[in-house]
Amino acid sequence: MSPSSVSPAACADDTLPVTLEARLAPAGSALLVIDMQNDFCAARGYVQTVMGKDVSTAASIVPPIQALANAARAAGVPVFWLRADYTRQRLPPSMQVKLAARGITQDCCAPGSWGSAWFEVAPEAGEAVFTKHTYSGFHQTGLHEALQAQGIRTLVFAGVQTHICVESTLRAAHTLGYYCVVAEDAVASHSPAGHAAALDNVRFLFGDVCPAAAVRQAWSAA
Repeated sequence: MSPSSVSPAACADDTLPVTLEARLAPAGSALLVIDMQNDFCAARGYVQTVMGKDVSTAASIVPPIQALANAARAAGVPVFWLRADYTRQRLPPSMQVKLAARGITQDCCAPGSWGSAWFEVAPEAGEAVFTKHTYSGFHQTGLHEALQAQGIRTLVFAGVQTHICVESTLRAAHTLGYYCVVAEDAVASHSPAGHAAALDNVRFLFGDVCPAAAVRQAWSAA
């Protein structure tokens, strides 16, 4: 059975949060940090050494993510973390076949490995961490249920890769009824074109794109 979406009854026309500031109200918002792990972000990690992609932009988003997390905590906004476990036996066939076509046999973000460890930013004690085995953070992770239990309606997205796991998770969130906000200087990708296209997609149909500072300001002003 598909997970239920955010209740439409809570979204009557006269109560829709029509401004970004309203959507970012601390009550009902959460920060979602995606895949800030060595294999995705470090120069000697999987994405750069195995797949041959330049991940140098990942380091630039660490300060904005840390600032967002600190602002969220100060405002009482929960911080949720997604991490990948892409060991081969856990991947769906659709992911395995793409790796096989490229001749890739190495595991990515194997539990307990250096590649799986957090890259320069990490959860604080008590913050929820969800492990995913595909690109969307909502697929069989329990994330949606945890968000619903806390009454979350707006998700602020940060992390990597903008056009893969961030966008996949955001599209799933949108389908479930969440308001989606991307902190544009707190997401990064090995593909400048993919990064730009993903942000354009969000602006067009799926949510809001704004600087991390605008999110922090909304949370601190509430």
